[in-house]
Amino acid sequence: MISRRGLIAAGVLLLFFRRGKAWAKDPFETLQLFRPKRQAMAPDFTVPGLRASLVRLRDFKGQVIVLNFWATWCPPCREEMPSMERLYRRFKSKGFTILALSIDSRGEEVVGPFVKSFWLTFPVGLDPKMTVAGEYRMAGLPTSILIDRGGTIAAVAAGPRHWDSPAAHQVVATLLEDR
Repeated sequence: MISRRGLIAAGVLLLFFRRGKAWAKDPFETLQLFRPKRQAMAPDFTVPGLRASLVRLRDFKGQVIVLNFWATWCPPCREEMPSMERLYRRFKSKGFTILALSIDSRGEEVVGPFVKSFWLTFPVGLDPKMTVAGEYRMAGLPTSILIDRGGTIAAVAAGPRHWDSPAAHQVVATLLEDR
């Protein structure tokens, strides 16, 4: 006959083996990302980039994208940019990009020097009239929209994040694995 204590221990072991990695905290939750209940396609856009280039969402089709809305005058935006650059450099060769859309009203005049001073290498677009920000219902700065390879909005981050954290790496890796 099995004792009550033995039954409890067996139940705990069974739960452990059935769940496996599920006991580890969900990286989306750790990063405090909102995951939409309904799938929605990310609206396409074309905005001016720096040095007369264009930034188009459709040019990154099939990649995992962090679409970041920010401004040079926003302290939390300034704080998260270096970690975004490190995340970009870590995963860019694997089908990942960051598209940073500045809502600065003075456009390239202030954004260009900012990008240069932070040594940012990911694509930067200009949305001074907040047209794209309005399409994405941006409510505050910074806001980041994670878009999966299929062009669907996978998660939203309102406020700054530590984008070079293990949780952020795991989120991006998970989105890259999903085909």
